[in-house]
Amino acid sequence: MGEHKPRRQGPIPAAAGIGLRAPHVQRVLDEKPPVPWFEVHSENFFAAGGAAHVALEQIRADYPLSLHGVGLSLGSSDALDRDHLATLSALVRRYQPALVSEHICWGAIGGLHLNDLLPLPCTGEALDLMVSRVQQVQEALGRELLVENVSSYLSFRYAEMPESAFVAALVQRAGCGLLLDVNNVYVNSINHGFDAHAYLRAMPHGAVREIHLAGFTRKDRLPVPLLIDSHSRPVAPEVWALYDEALALGGPKPTLIEWDQDIPELEVLLAEAGRAEESLDACRPAFA
Repeated sequence: MGEHKPRRQGPIPAAAGIGLRAPHVQRVLDEKPPVPWFEVHSENFFAAGGAAHVALEQIRADYPLSLHGVGLSLGSSDALDRDHLATLSALVRRYQPALVSEHICWGAIGGLHLNDLLPLPCTGEALDLMVSRVQQVQEALGRELLVENVSSYLSFRYAEMPESAFVAALVQRAGCGLLLDVNNVYVNSINHGFDAHAYLRAMPHGAVREIHLAGFTRKDRLPVPLLIDSHSRPVAPEVWALYDEALALGGPKPTLIEWDQDIPELEVLLAEAGRAEESLDACRPAFA
């Protein structure tokens, strides 16, 4: 992945970064590994001060940064949480990340947070709400927001369109960017029985600003296939194949390795990022 060169305000390159988690922070500070960029969860830095900010400020001085939110609950029937949005806006001003993202989901109702990324019904009403919310957030931040497709384990009887059509329409109407989670596409294709390749072809690849890759858990001895987006193991071969297809459709994109449970040594994540770099390098000539 090359020799590390400090970066300050440049954009995130079309290269493979990793999600920065607490067990690896000190090694990153001490060793400055040759990682092209890091992503962190926005809400982990909502406190005004403390050791986490001290570390992130040092890391931000050397690496491009992406902020990935998990708690804004864009699709909730509740009003948008203005305090949450104000805190996020302050964090964005503080660190000037190259990318800011959230999820196409809801996770709070009646002022209660459920600590999950819950799927939306793919209806016109839900789409209108999401378009409005994304536009409100972009106006508040003064910049583009990326929205990510989420994994799901149930389908809604009264859905009016496929998930792929919902995602594509949201990005087009809201004028936002897309964070394409390829693992989630594969997980949902197995859980709900749709064609993952057709899903990829339906995506607005010109709006894809970032790609996520992660590992899933397969639940056995069930009457139907079930995959859980656990972020607890290496990327599966089927997801690597789908990732190659996404790159063939849209060209090289900043790609993130996510690993949030049973977190291994940093070298394991670097090896996964190296595998993603091989795919990125292979697709570059076609888009040169």
